[in-house]
Amino acid sequence: MDTTKDHHHHPHAHGHGDHHHDAPEASKTALMTRDPVCGMTVDPDAGKPSLDHQDHTYHFCCGGCRTKFEAAPQDYLTAKDPVCGMSVDRATAKHFLKHEGEKFYFCSAACRGKFEADPASYLDGSRPVAKAMPKGTLYTCPMHPEVISDHPGDCPKCGMALEPMGVPPADEGPNPELIDFTRRLWVSAVLSVPLLALSMGPMLGLPLRETIGEPLATWIELLLATPVVLWAALPFFRRAWASVVNRSPNMWTLIGLGVGTAYVYSLVAVLLPDIFPHSFRGHGGMVPVYFEAAAVIVALVFVGQVLELKARERTGSAIRALLDLAPKTARRIDADGSESDVSVDVIQAGDRLRVRPGERVPVDGSVIEGQSTIDESMITGEPVPVEKTKGDMLTGGTMNKNGTLVMTAEKVGEDTTLSRIVDMVAKAQRSRAPIQGTVDRVSAIFVPAVVAVAIIAFLVWYFVGPEPQLAHALLATVAVLIIACPCALGLATPMSIMIATGRGAQEGVLIKDAEALERFSKVDTLIVDKTGTLTEGKPKLTDVVPFGNIDEARLLSLAASLERGSEHPLAEAIVSGAEERGTGFVEVTGFAAKTGKGVEGKAGDVSVALGNAAMLGDLGIDPAVLAERTDALRGEGKTVMFVVVDGALAGLVAVADRIKPTTAAAIKALHESGLKIIMATGDNERTARAVAKSLGIDEVRADVLPEGKKALVDELRAKGAVIAMAGDGVNDAPALAAADVGIAMGTGADVAVESAGITLVKGDLNGIVRARRLAGATMRNIRQNLGFAFGYNALGIPVAAGVLFPVFGLLLSPMIAAAAMSLSSVSVISNALRLRFEKL
Repeated sequence: MDTTKDHHHHPHAHGHGDHHHDAPEASKTALMTRDPVCGMTVDPDAGKPSLDHQDHTYHFCCGGCRTKFEAAPQDYLTAKDPVCGMSVDRATAKHFLKHEGEKFYFCSAACRGKFEADPASYLDGSRPVAKAMPKGTLYTCPMHPEVISDHPGDCPKCGMALEPMGVPPADEGPNPELIDFTRRLWVSAVLSVPLLALSMGPMLGLPLRETIGEPLATWIELLLATPVVLWAALPFFRRAWASVVNRSPNMWTLIGLGVGTAYVYSLVAVLLPDIFPHSFRGHGGMVPVYFEAAAVIVALVFVGQVLELKARERTGSAIRALLDLAPKTARRIDADGSESDVSVDVIQAGDRLRVRPGERVPVDGSVIEGQSTIDESMITGEPVPVEKTKGDMLTGGTMNKNGTLVMTAEKVGEDTTLSRIVDMVAKAQRSRAPIQGTVDRVSAIFVPAVVAVAIIAFLVWYFVGPEPQLAHALLATVAVLIIACPCALGLATPMSIMIATGRGAQEGVLIKDAEALERFSKVDTLIVDKTGTLTEGKPKLTDVVPFGNIDEARLLSLAASLERGSEHPLAEAIVSGAEERGTGFVEVTGFAAKTGKGVEGKAGDVSVALGNAAMLGDLGIDPAVLAERTDALRGEGKTVMFVVVDGALAGLVAVADRIKPTTAAAIKALHESGLKIIMATGDNERTARAVAKSLGIDEVRADVLPEGKKALVDELRAKGAVIAMAGDGVNDAPALAAADVGIAMGTGADVAVESAGITLVKGDLNGIVRARRLAGATMRNIRQNLGFAFGYNALGIPVAAGVLFPVFGLLLSPMIAAAAMSLSSVSVISNALRLRFEKL
């Protein structure tokens, strides 16, 4: 069968015959078809695999899907719409959704919308639920990370929906809890508005109650409030009950008590008014009811919940945006030389892949053939594409610009750089700062204390208060329970941390966990590695000093020609320097390398040697004539090599690992933020001191081995310092793990990145400045939130209990308490959202 037929040759190229006469011909979307196996949309013009079956042409995203279809076409022709039961053509279905790993096709957007809003009610329960998350995924509570479950569900401590600990799948669809809560919010809000108008009408000058009469108004309030309390508020009551059963009182305990008390009291007042004493009766001899308080509390708590879930969704979308950078398919070259498009999921280390111009690199690996430029801005932030030839490393997700490359896959799946970044962001957004532990401890005391205050308020009003005593006692109790709801307290830390980690990712600062962020705000000492952290990590030619009759260009030409035969890193620096300066090369014969000393050979018609003082000693040459210049260059941290031509000293060349252009300004900014900076390096004392002096670093530790760096961290900690360590090499990993906060350069070794709490994508010290500012801003934000939440409760509860009544005659209505309580949550969320615009 021909798999490459052009769809234009087939009148039915887009699916089943004439099913789509009404599709707009001109529209590009109309030309798109759906892979009947995996549901992906496929452009028939894209040269993807296709197959003729029963007079129709089906198009596939990859060869694997085509093979599956070929083996059992009947399994992939039609699907049943789970909402209306209609049979849907899989290849032409416009509406498709993946839910818990399973594919669903819909006849219309309306059916898809209904399913999305409440999938559980359309799944018959007989089908084993496949998880969208990878097998073995664990689930945790955003508020209580110690709660870990092997299946989705509710947190036993607070009732919140558990979240997957892995990286969410790219096609997981919208958050079902957000869809559910949004629907409940709308119902609550729509029913609460007329309720408010009815109950507050007299205060606002609206004669609604007088018009329809007090008894009817009360019954209408009951009808409006009942769906809100008995249906919309169900998740809140479930969480409240879980908190009681698990003996972990929290904000849901108070919400459940507040709403339940207001509703039950009002319900009894409407159905059995005669059981209340005459002193309870108000207008028209009716007992006052507080349905509006119960309904409005529910609506306002949903506002806070939906705002929080949307913020979580936004940070989730940052992860999905990162995931979208990874291509879904790759062009694999098989052993026999044939090529096929396969899903990235099936690629294994060692596979050969072709990357064509305009395609993203599918996985991490190295170039084995071809030459091109790669846009690596997603990883490094550098806008200039990087030249790649044989042997160079490629990062999955980066964009191939102009040439074709053949690469070997080396890191696939979860091991790719992009997957690790995604995983880090996902973990950070779930983690909580240690400060949150304080909040939990306070909440555990706070809830019983509030219940105690409510009971005391009831008893005082009942036995000591003015007439009607029971009415006043119930009102004060309900108001205390409502206003004490610590929603703001529960939101204060998670919201700030979540927004800060997303903000950090935008700035190239990846925060592994909330603890690192909190600790970094307290750091007073920063230890930095030299090579690759302060410097570029690659030696460059800096000076060419001729001596005698030779000129600079000739000296560099002879030195570079000789070094072309050497594999030493310094040799590469000299050759690159000569190429950059446009110096020509001459042919070298008789090349010989002398270990630990240098190299020699014949360049054209002259003999040339290049090396250190030991080599000059072997040749019987005294370097004293250049001693002053040599010392000056070494004092600047440069490595000096002598050049000998025909047995006479002809000059010297100097090479240095150049300081990054951003380092000096970053060190100045870090000093201004109150940090002491210590450089710890394996380099020699002289070079290290030269670099430190030029940058104004406070202290230098040179010739330090990896265990020496960790020992330095331990030594400083013993003196009471709070330490951050920044490094990029395998040798830095022990110190990064030992420090209070490890900061890895994203350009460095994997093990360094894994050992660190913060990773800087771009790999320069300005990232540390940004991370420091972000940590400070986040902790300030959390403290503001907590101060606001605690302060609000400290003021609100006594007012609700009635302390102002003896002096001012002021009693707080339960409904005003409800509004105040939820507005505090909205204020905390708004304050946390300010972090998105923090100047770093």
